[in-house]
Amino acid sequence: MEAEQNPIRTPGAVPAKRRAITGITLVALFGALTAAGTFISIPLPFSPVPIVLQNLFALLAGLILGPVLGAAAVGLYLIAGTIGAPVFAGATGGIARLIGPTGGFLFGYILAAFTAGLIAGRPRPDVKTPLWRIIIAAAAGLLIVYVPGVIRLKFALDAGWGKALGAGFFPFIIGDAIKAVIAVIIAPRLRRAAADQLGQAKQLG
Repeated sequence: MEAEQNPIRTPGAVPAKRRAITGITLVALFGALTAAGTFISIPLPFSPVPIVLQNLFALLAGLILGPVLGAAAVGLYLIAGTIGAPVFAGATGGIARLIGPTGGFLFGYILAAFTAGLIAGRPRPDVKTPLWRIIIAAAAGLLIVYVPGVIRLKFALDAGWGKALGAGFFPFIIGDAIKAVIAVIIAPRLRRAAADQLGQAKQLG
């Protein structure tokens, strides 16, 4: 009779099932945090684009969870808003917001999470991400939101690039710089916490 074979588990390894459950939980958590950002929405009299916190949480999703899970978290947020949950700016929802003048910014949140996560890399417990990489990831993640955002705004307003940038980009530079600093400060520690749950320790050679 053959002896029962027990799988050899690398010290510090996280079982696949537990990683999957943790991943789903973190995706749901960051989706909910992004939705919670809707409660802080400051309208501007000269622009249809309000000051919001959703881009900060979308950025953090990518920085902390990596490109795939980060984008999935923001995707979950967008799905909730599309089906009518009041999670978009001003506690509104519905597909009309996605195709409206500010819809490009909503799609930009997915780009922010994916870009920031791609540059920062997937969190791993055996790898410490350099601070300069986190800084670049945060800056790139926030800036890329404006690519689809300003383009959509331009055509929705039937305006020139100067007016579109004046309504959808220039007024938000200082605020986004502050958000980037906040993200850079808190992301490294949260990345390590996420890595402990999602990743596996370095294989013993």
